[in-house]
Amino acid sequence: MMQGLGTIVVQVLRFLLYVLVHMLIVSRLPSLFGVGWCFFYVGFLLFLPIATPIVALLVLSFATGFAMDLFYDTGGVHAAAAVLLGYLRPWVLRLLTPRDGYDAQDSVNIHQMGWQWYLVYTALLLVLHHTVFFFLELGSLRVVGLTLLKILVSTLFTGITLLIVQLVFFPARRRR
Repeated sequence: MMQGLGTIVVQVLRFLLYVLVHMLIVSRLPSLFGVGWCFFYVGFLLFLPIATPIVALLVLSFATGFAMDLFYDTGGVHAAAAVLLGYLRPWVLRLLTPRDGYDAQDSVNIHQMGWQWYLVYTALLLVLHHTVFFFLELGSLRVVGLTLLKILVSTLFTGITLLIVQLVFFPARRRR
């Protein structure tokens, strides 16, 4: 019971860290060429433990997106994209399951899972999140070319930022 409570406290602190860093630092960064934004807060959802139950994942996804919607006054666009990411994450994890499967304590960690696994996992979920976000934000299919460019540049910007976070802040323990 105490271990479960400790895990919850750690995840609440991680949530606060990602959301506050996004709101206080990342939101002040200029866009890349007017078409690329860093969605740093998505790292909280991507890096949750692999064994996170789907209901908890969806609640956390909504809470994260809702916090961003309140901050940016975007009327649910962040929440919708984040909930879709939370819903699709277990499917992507199943798609990328290693031959030996995941250990119960595994987390999304480039050092444990390897570069190829991490890059495919991150790219798939970021592209899906950003696609939903930018098309909902636009509200139509009028400027598809510009929207696709925003998706590509923002995916690269967010992906590189989260890769740096993984390399600097996540432990380099290897799986046995």
